[in-house]
Amino acid sequence: MPEPTDAAGAAAPLRTLIVDDEPLAVERMQVICARLDGLTVVGTAADGDAALRLVEALAPDLLLLDMTMPGLDGLGVARALAKQESPPALVFVTAHDSFAVEAFDLDAVDYVLKPVAPERLERAIARAVARRGSRVRAPGAWISEFWVPHRSELLRIAAADVDRIDAERDYVRLHVGERSYLLLQTVTGLEARLDPARFIRLHRSTILRRDRITGLRHDGLGVWSAELSDGSALRIGRTYLARAKAMAGR
Repeated sequence: MPEPTDAAGAAAPLRTLIVDDEPLAVERMQVICARLDGLTVVGTAADGDAALRLVEALAPDLLLLDMTMPGLDGLGVARALAKQESPPALVFVTAHDSFAVEAFDLDAVDYVLKPVAPERLERAIARAVARRGSRVRAPGAWISEFWVPHRSELLRIAAADVDRIDAERDYVRLHVGERSYLLLQTVTGLEARLDPARFIRLHRSTILRRDRITGLRHDGLGVWSAELSDGSALRIGRTYLARAKAMAGR
């Protein structure tokens, strides 16, 4: 599926919904968004329930979502949207830094702290645009190789040789046998470019090559782990448990 375009053939802006219960915060976000290329604000909501109604009515591409609101909070909105077949991308915009783990476990594109700097929001929007452009790919269009900086050269690494990919802030670490390499790329952005028949994401910060998984283990209380060919185990994130069980035909 090609990336949406406007009548002139340019990439269509992200149709964006701002969700925040503070009128001044909404106003500030609208001012910042008006100065950014790549998005257009189609509405605002002051609470989570209103946000879900507007998502259904307006079908936005992106939510700029506050975390703490009366009634349904930002995480509740994200959980509800995760059940949809094609949910909008989420960028959390919040004054609290303590919810980042939960946010990324729900596949957020980014987590931006208030007060919002325009250049920081612009980076978050760029990530959302990149995700939209790579969300659906034609057969054979998946990434097949990486070029990674190593000392004074660039190394070519075949995607088929990568055993595991771990997130490290704005980077990912590619594990190839006994060696590893850093690449400037978000784990979510990279996931969208990898062949799902070869790789699977089982945690907010980890993607595994499928043939490195030897089994799934139930650890009790709804917690599952993936057993790996090197004898280690990876706890499976709640968001990714369904796809792990689907891999096993469960």
